[in-house]
Amino acid sequence: MGKDIVTELGVISISKDVIATLAGIATTECVGVVGVVSQRVITDGINELLGRESLSKGVDVLLKDDHLIIRVNVVIGYGNRINMIAENVIANVKYIVEKHTGLIVDHVEVHVQGVRLVD
Repeated sequence: MGKDIVTELGVISISKDVIATLAGIATTECVGVVGVVSQRVITDGINELLGRESLSKGVDVLLKDDHLIIRVNVVIGYGNRINMIAENVIANVKYIVEKHTGLIVDHVEVHVQGVRLVD
């Protein structure tokens, strides 16, 4: 279930998958992010980067009182400052999701699941 926006012309329904995909794309645009990983990386130990067609699997979207809480699972490139990259991801995800959906992002959580050497 996603978010329904009622307008004078009708109802717009935005699924959580669409919001998650936007957040995943916004995350991969950030310098220092190697990729987005599945939420199951914690339980099954698989640390495979997700391709563009499945970025939403690395993002969890919660809807709470008309506000969004977005959690992204990322792999960071070795040698980068994690806190700076996380702050950049938070700002970009918030901006992109709000810009494209008109919804309010309450906060974004960045879960760093790994570090990789970048060629």
